[in-house]
Amino acid sequence: MLFPKLYAILDVDLIAVRGLDADAVFDAWLDAGVRLIQLRAKSLPSGAFLDLATRLAARARASSATFIVNDRADLARLAGAGGVHVGQDDLSPADVRRVVGADAVVGLSTHTADQLRAALDEPVDYVAVGAVFATSMMPAGHPTVGLDFVRAAAVATASRGLPFVAIGGIRLDTALAVLEAGASAVAVISDLLVGDPRERARSYLKVVGELTL
Repeated sequence: MLFPKLYAILDVDLIAVRGLDADAVFDAWLDAGVRLIQLRAKSLPSGAFLDLATRLAARARASSATFIVNDRADLARLAGAGGVHVGQDDLSPADVRRVVGADAVVGLSTHTADQLRAALDEPVDYVAVGAVFATSMMPAGHPTVGLDFVRAAAVATASRGLPFVAIGGIRLDTALAVLEAGASAVAVISDLLVGDPRERARSYLKVVGELTL
């Protein structure tokens, strides 16, 4: 896949805390031009998760966007999502492949140099590294890695021709620096919800060079 520079993450729990509607935010991002979106719904029951994922997957396809489901390979397949993103404690990428097939996009989170090296031998389409900066969105036990690790990850992944996503505490005023350090894309969660979601997404797309108007 051609990897967009902005990877928007729709966190259902955070959306609820902010008093926003997940469908509306998703549509606003698509309208702004975002073409890579992940659904994260840690506390949503499976039935409601599937209903939401199915709706969003259909709208992503209509906009030629890639829609990724966090953790749940089973629900991703049922919903017709474009792929799955897993963490170190979830299904292995090989097991995810058995569920979603060879054509789906599979991503894997890494937080250390050892995890990154191991990920390069997995059947993945991209890896994520972070947290780059301090953030309350990352679970406890995941230290910040900083831009030096982003630069090292750029070298390691380039040897395999593998895109990598930087995540964790990235804001509008730091996104470009992360890309300049070598990241293929920046993954953003809470900072994409500042103000109007559509206009915020457009601001990010301008900063990363994917929106010129």
